[in-house]
Amino acid sequence: MAGPAIRAWEISRALSEEHDVRLVTFGRCTRDGDGFRAERTTVEAFRDDVDASDVVVVQGFVFNAFAWLQDCPQVIVVDLYDPFQIETLEVDRYKPAAERERALAFALGELRDQLRRGDFFLCASRRQRDLWFGHLSAAGRINPDTYDADPSLASLLTIVPFGTSAEPPTQARHAIKGATPGIARDDKVVLWGGGVYNWFDPLTLVRAIDRVRGRVPEVRLYFLGMKHPNPDVPEMAVASRTRELADELGLTGTHVFFNDDWVPYETRADYLMDADVGVSCHYPHVETEFSFRTRILDYLWAGMPIVSTEGDGFADLVRERGLGRAVPPEDVDALADALAELLTDAEAATSARAAVEATAREFTWPVVLAPLVEFCRAPRRAADAHRLATSDPAAPVPVAVPPVGRWRALRADAGAVWRHLRAGGVRQVVAKIRWRLARRR
Repeated sequence: MAGPAIRAWEISRALSEEHDVRLVTFGRCTRDGDGFRAERTTVEAFRDDVDASDVVVVQGFVFNAFAWLQDCPQVIVVDLYDPFQIETLEVDRYKPAAERERALAFALGELRDQLRRGDFFLCASRRQRDLWFGHLSAAGRINPDTYDADPSLASLLTIVPFGTSAEPPTQARHAIKGATPGIARDDKVVLWGGGVYNWFDPLTLVRAIDRVRGRVPEVRLYFLGMKHPNPDVPEMAVASRTRELADELGLTGTHVFFNDDWVPYETRADYLMDADVGVSCHYPHVETEFSFRTRILDYLWAGMPIVSTEGDGFADLVRERGLGRAVPPEDVDALADALAELLTDAEAATSARAAVEATAREFTWPVVLAPLVEFCRAPRRAADAHRLATSDPAAPVPVAVPPVGRWRALRADAGAVWRHLRAGGVRQVVAKIRWRLARRR
């Protein structure tokens, strides 16, 4: 699974401890849920899926295809951890101008609809929060209703980073060292722990490995996933150039290795635990400024030292916490020096591992998902929800979100019964009641 699917999976697993959760996708679904149902849905069935729910968490491109979401009564949580309106500028960078303009317009249209309708928004970092506060303000969502209900606006937009498992990784087998032709059990492995996309800079890394091998002959760079798990996502231009550069420098199969398949989520620890250093390199783009590199969470989980290009939020953390080394973008010498130090200086590597272990505890899924779990215990429409249903922005409405009292809870339950009755009849209502009673035992 790629990052968005992993995040949706872990959100579903966390919420299923207290709620009846269905994870639906329009793509292939070959996995059974862990405490929840994971199913493929269709365009025709999606409205029934929503009607049968009390809270809907959406991620990515959804609203453009289903305009009726604007008027549905459900509480809608919008996950904005991936700023796709910026990402599309790099994804489509090498396409014809007209195609790029259409893709950007589509992304901005989706974002406009999400910002207009969402009741509760999630982002991944403080930098992203600043970005989305700007968007929400421009969309008119920071207004007297939302401000008076909560001047911090945390009830409208909150930080929910990507996370890691609360359980430490266990290695069932060696997947890289001694398992990949050309990589011995005692070699030093530098891991590129994810896909190779246009906004990343694997070229500087390959050039750095070419220099490191003179000082550390046993260095091996391993690209974990060259092929995206979604078959509709083609190999990007920078991935092809990375292969070509490794070939030109004579590194392919000796010091640089490419895994053309995507590693299953359940077995990624077998690869992570074989690595000595995790690396993340990117260009000084605006995408970098607001990104949240999910691969670094795997590095934290596996307890490995990290080398990262400066410019994103995680690079600040690497430098401030001593998790490894942060280097300037596109600086081959600085990158080579950082890698060589962490591969050869046992004291530096041990210090970084200790800092990584301490920091990883702050990013476990139970910790980072706590704001969303708390919200779903007493879900509510946004304080300015009345504005979404009227063309009159001055329509009067209470400015504070009242607490959930007995009568309000009864009214909410009555509304839920009516929605489930319409969506699935008496059988669905009975099933929901049984599920709730079972949870209380």
